[in-house]
Formats: sequence, structure tokens, C-alpha cells
Amino acid sequence: MMNYCSKQNFIKIFRTIKFLLIFSGVLWSFSSCKHHKSGKDIIDHPQQGTIRICVDESFEPIISQQIMVFEASYSDAHIIVKYEPEADCFRDFQNDSTRMMIVARGLTEDESEYYNSVLGHRPNYSVMAFDAVSVVVNASARDSVFSLSQLRKILTDTVPGNIQAILDGENATSTVRYLMDSVTKGKPFGTNVRGVKGSKAVLDAVAENENAIGFIGSSWFGNKNDSEQTTYAQKVHLAYVESKKENNSIIRDTVVYAKPSQATIYSEQYPLIRTLYCVLKDNYIGVGTSFYNFMSYQRGQLIFRVGNLVPAKMNFTIRTVNNDTGSINKK
Repeated sequence: MMNYCSKQNFIKIFRTIKFLLIFSGVLWSFSSCKHHKSGKDIIDHPQQGTIRICVDESFEPIISQQIMVFEASYSDAHIIVKYEPEADCFRDFQNDSTRMMIVARGLTEDESEYYNSVLGHRPNYSVMAFDAVSVVVNASARDSVFSLSQLRKILTDTVPGNIQAILDGENATSTVRYLMDSVTKGKPFGTNVRGVKGSKAVLDAVAENENAIGFIGSSWFGNKNDSEQTTYAQKVHLAYVESKKENNSIIRDTVVYAKPSQATIYSEQYPLIRTLYCVLKDNYIGVGTSFYNFMSYQRGQLIFRVGNLVPAKMNFTIRTVNNDTGSINKK
């Protein structure tokens, strides 16, 4: 009788232990799944996986080069890129449909605080390079030298003539925002200002109209290593814009006009300079962090340099060749 009772007790204890082990396993699995979900798609590694990013369309030529070299270097790492206006990039970033954006401004303090409250951390963002808003005119245009005051009058339609200003979008682009902030100083655009779909469409419109003046990101025009851009150079020219920074080597009464180049951007002689930011939501080491670091370090910075931007994270020197610094003096 004692042996039978002991056996029954042993079976009960064994079943209890078995139940506790199974229950603990279920709890562990649930906790693990919950933890994985909070990490949101943490399934990629620095050299393997896929990330969706959004890029300001005005930076497309240079960022497409960055992506091409990065993916060639890491064959198992893939970047799905969407080129669109700056405001749409910020919308997609907030809606969580993209984990990285490359735009012409960083996050405001309110935006950083919002993401900190949602994600539990602030997104990383950094200046990668400097470019400019280029002013382009038809190759047959009578004037290709402008003061900032003239550009302001053209954009607000307060200058005589039938000049048509062409922008890379009707609204929400970084170029439009920059011109409103830095040139018109908040004044609305005139009825002579027309938005087209993207930077290439700006070049096409200016190439077809002798009275048109266009505004685009500098990586879209002027790169002699890009065959498509050299083709446009037969129909479209870069305009000179009055410099807002004096050069100590020229006499006081001389006005300096500059076109966008690495030399005039680096020296701040060209007045319409912009900043290229990369904003990353991830706080773990994956493809996003890897691409972020790639652009920050030597190879990525050299790509910016070859693309006629000024890299922000490497030493940069200007060598004058045949006295071509990208600026002219005009009394």
C-alpha cells in the first residue's frame, strides 16, 4: 500500500513539474516575441539584409552613386530607395514606412523629442556633405549674372519682362523651402513661377525656353563625369550669383559673382549653399547603420567629392587650375 501511494505521489509531482516547465516555456516564448516586436524588423545585419530609405529628389544623382558602391561592396545588403520631395520624406519617416531619410535639414528639437517619446530614443542625424541650389539659364539667355535682389524680384514677379522661374516642384521640396527662407524671405512666389515634376524636368524646361531660369540641386548639373549632364551643358548654363562674402584679395568696390563649385561652396563665396543630412531611426547595428557609416567615412566622403559636393567629414583642400575658381569680378 505504501509503495502504491508513493508511486501515485511521484506521478503527481512529475506532472506538476512538467506543467510548470511547459507554462514557463510559453511565457518565455511570449516574452521573446513581444521583445522582438518592439525592436521592429530587427532582422538585418551590417552586411546583410534590406532597408527602405527616402531621399530628397534634389540629391538623387549623388545618393544613387553612394547606394551603387555600397551594394557592390556588400552584395547581401540591399537598399530600397524612394526619391521624393523633402516633406514627403519627413511624412514617410514619421509614418514608419522608412527607417532612414536623406534631406536638406536636420530634425528640430520638437521632432527629436517626438521620436524619443515614440521610439524610446532620438534618431541619429549628421551632416554628410554640402551642396548648393544652382541657378540655370538657357544657353541663349541674354543674362547669366544675377544679384540676390534680382533673384528675389524674379521669384516674386516684381521685375519687368517675361522671365519664367522653374522650380523642381509646386511645393514641399527642399529647393522651394530654401528659396522661400533664404531668397524671398517668406514672400509668396509670383504668378511667373512654375513648378515641374523633378529636377530633370527643370533642366528640360530651361533648355526649351530662352526666358526661363531654373533652380535645382547642384548635383543635377555641372558634373563633367556624367554623360547626361554634359549633354545638357550644350543647352543650359550655370548662372553666376552675387556673393555675400567678401574676398580680401579684391578691391572694395568690386562685386564678386560666383557659380556653384566645390571651391565657391567650400569658401562660402557662392551664396545659395545647402546642407545634406542623413537621419537614421535605427538604434542597432544593421544595414542602416552600415550605410550611415559608409557615407561618413572615407569611401562615402570621396564619392561626395567626386560628385562635386563638399564632403563634411574629411579634410578638403582647393587647388586652383588655370585660375578657374568659379567666380568673376564685376564693377
